[in-house]
Amino acid sequence: MSWLEDRSVAVITGAAVGDALGGATEGWTPAQIEERHGGRVRGIVGPWYPNWQDARPIAPYHKGDGHITDDTLMTRALVEVYAKRREHLDAYAMAEDLVPLMIGEPRWIPELESTALLLQRVFLAEKWLVARLHYGHVDPREAGVGNVVNCGAAMYAAPVGLVNAGDPRGAYAEAIDLTGAHQSSYGREAAGVFAAMVAASVAPRATLDDVVVAAFDVAHDGTAAALRAVVDAVGGWSGSGAGGVPATDDEERELARAVREAVAPYDSVGPEYRHMSMDARRPSRTKSIEELPAALGLLLGHRGDYRGSVLAAVNYGRDADSIAVMAGAICAGLGGSGVVPTDWLDEIESASKMDVRETGRLMASAAADILRADRERALTRLTALDAVDAADVATVGEPA
Repeated sequence: MSWLEDRSVAVITGAAVGDALGGATEGWTPAQIEERHGGRVRGIVGPWYPNWQDARPIAPYHKGDGHITDDTLMTRALVEVYAKRREHLDAYAMAEDLVPLMIGEPRWIPELESTALLLQRVFLAEKWLVARLHYGHVDPREAGVGNVVNCGAAMYAAPVGLVNAGDPRGAYAEAIDLTGAHQSSYGREAAGVFAAMVAASVAPRATLDDVVVAAFDVAHDGTAAALRAVVDAVGGWSGSGAGGVPATDDEERELARAVREAVAPYDSVGPEYRHMSMDARRPSRTKSIEELPAALGLLLGHRGDYRGSVLAAVNYGRDADSIAVMAGAICAGLGGSGVVPTDWLDEIESASKMDVRETGRLMASAAADILRADRERALTRLTALDAVDAADVATVGEPA
């Protein structure tokens, strides 16, 4: 297996496992999670309510039991667009290829336990893509303006990092372009920064510090401030998990509290996830989505250990599935496919009726073609630069 294939499979499966585990605890507090499950969650668990079909406020979705959620469904759709085009994407690709997948190709939806359109599963912030691009005929580069500002674009941006492997700035620029069709403000910014972090993580010999440097190199406004806050808060964390030894439950709770306290000033949702603040999810220069800095803080606390970081995200609660997606993708990008627990992945693929590994291989195939074309363009550009550097223009403008 090539490096690129291994890392592509790692990132895609690493994110999907985090998604499936975190879906079962999404929306709840750490204390509620421990009460419901008799302690901290340590793997795949069942739905919050056994009678999930009738439960509120999360019905009719069967979250838990190893079911992937819309994070992975949207990631798969974006992978399919890359596989079709075999080139870098922009906002127009979202309108021309991603939206038709959402409304025109039924597929198995694990949480609905039926075949349905992707549009029927995604949250309102993702339905926005269809409303604006398909029905509204809005300029794709501006269609994200007016949407609620959340992690909806960032949650499926990992493939952008893979097609820009080793080039965080390129990943940021591409993600900012294509997600302009979906998000604005700090929601769009988070997609760019997350893609940059994935691009940094899959470079050969990359370290967690390289990922942090890449994030700070591209991040702006409240997103940059929130990332800095969690790095400062967790940098001095003395829990045993920071040294590669499993942390105690009390240390895990301390880490989660430290991360939440660091993120809180920048998170517009507010202290109660199910009862949002009046200014929640509105554009801002000073705010950040919670998911990305929380993911960074938790994986820093565990120094990039996959199991520790993902389970920390699952037990963090709130938007646990998306936090675990981001932590899982970056950890797997750094460590390779071998760090994604096979027992979890096998059960999730079976429960979700989805070959997640195949999605990773499809992503690798597309990324290989895209990176090969990048190399050819870079060599052509280098030749052009050499020619410009060698040109003699001393006689330009002189009289005959």
